[in-house]
Amino acid sequence: MKELKHLLQFIFVGFLVSACTVDQNKTSYLTEELQEIKLKFAPDKRVALFNVSADKQGNSYILRGESNMKDAVVAFKDELASKNISYVDSIEVLPSMELKGKTNAVITISVANLRSNPKHSAELATQATLGTPVKVLKKQGGWYYIQTPDNYLSWVDDGGITLFNTAEFYLWKTNPKIIYNNTYGHSYVEPNKTAVVSDLVAGSILQLIKKTADFYHVRYPDGREAYVSKKESEEYDSWLLKLNVSQEALVETSQTLKGVPYLWGGTSTKGMDCSGFTKTIYFLNGMIIPRDASQQVHTGQQVDENQNFQSLQKGDLLFFGRKATDSTKEKVVHVGMWIGNNEFIHASNMVRVSSIDSTAKNYDAYNLNRYLRTKRILKAEDKDLVNLKQVSIY
Repeated sequence: MKELKHLLQFIFVGFLVSACTVDQNKTSYLTEELQEIKLKFAPDKRVALFNVSADKQGNSYILRGESNMKDAVVAFKDELASKNISYVDSIEVLPSMELKGKTNAVITISVANLRSNPKHSAELATQATLGTPVKVLKKQGGWYYIQTPDNYLSWVDDGGITLFNTAEFYLWKTNPKIIYNNTYGHSYVEPNKTAVVSDLVAGSILQLIKKTADFYHVRYPDGREAYVSKKESEEYDSWLLKLNVSQEALVETSQTLKGVPYLWGGTSTKGMDCSGFTKTIYFLNGMIIPRDASQQVHTGQQVDENQNFQSLQKGDLLFFGRKATDSTKEKVVHVGMWIGNNEFIHASNMVRVSSIDSTAKNYDAYNLNRYLRTKRILKAEDKDLVNLKQVSIY
C-alpha cells in the first residue's frame, strides 16, 4: 500500500509539473495586433479594460477575453480582417449580459472601499463616497466590477452599492439632491439629531424628499430615509450654481482637511492618500480630476520643472518622485497642492503643510529633493478634467 501510495503521489506531482510546463510555454498569438490595440485604446489598465488573447486552431484563431470598450474590439477585428486573418469571436464586451440590465449603480454607504480584486483582503485601489454613480460591468460572487466617474476600474462588494436599470437610474439622477458639506457627520431618523441612520462625509449626495425648518428629509439610494441638518449641507443645484472655483476656495477647502489620516487608496475624509487628497479638494470645488498622481501629472498646464516656485499660484499641483535617467523612466509617486507663502499641503502620514523654505520649521527637504514639476489644472481645458457645472454626473 505504501509503495502504491508513493507511486500515485509521484504520478500526481509529475502531472502538475507537466501541466505547469505546458502553461508556462504556451504560445502567444497575434501579439503584435493585440499590443497595437492596447496602446491605442487601453494604455492605462486602471481606466480601460482590454484583456484579450488569441489561440490558434488550424488556420484560424479563437479570440477570447473581455473589454469594456466596444470600439477597441471592433478595431481589433477590423485589423484582423484587413490582414485576411480568419477568427472565431468569443470576446465578451462588457457590461455582462448576466447583469440583466442592472448596469448602473449608486454608492449607498458613506464611503465604499473599492478593491483591486474581488475580495476584502485585496489592495484598496480607491474609494467612492455616498451618492456617487458608477457603471457596473460584471459580477463575481458578491462583488461587482465597476467604473467610477473618474473612469477608475475596481471591485466593490454588494453592500456598497444599489443596482439600477436604465429607467431606475434616470429617476434617481433627475430627482433633486443635497450635498453634505461638513468633514464628517450623520443623518438621523427624525429631525432632531438623536437616533442615527448612518454617518456622512464631505461630498455625500442624497436625494431630497422635502425640507423642514432645520433639516432636509432625504432618501438613500437603497431606499432608507433620514434627516440631515441644513447647517451641514445644502441643495446640490444651489451649491453647484454658486461655485466659484478660485485659488482661495481651493486653499480654504484644503485647510478643512488638515489632520485627516493617511490611507493608501483613500479618497475621503475618513482617510486619504496624496492623490486622493488633491482629488477631494477639487471635487469639493466642483471638479473631478484623475485618481492617481501619475495620472494627474498628465493634466492641465505645466508651470515649472526647475524649482522656480515664484511662478506658482495657489491651487497648483506639485509632483514628486524619481527623475528619468538614461536607463530608467520618470516615476511620479507623490503630489501636493501649493498654498502660497512657500508652502504646499499634502497627505503624508496625515494631511499637513510643508515648506520649501530651508529656514522654516516645517521645511521639507525630502520632497524638495525629489521635486519633478508643477501643473496648473484650475480652469484648464482637458478631456480628463470634468467640470460638474458643465457635465451632469449626479
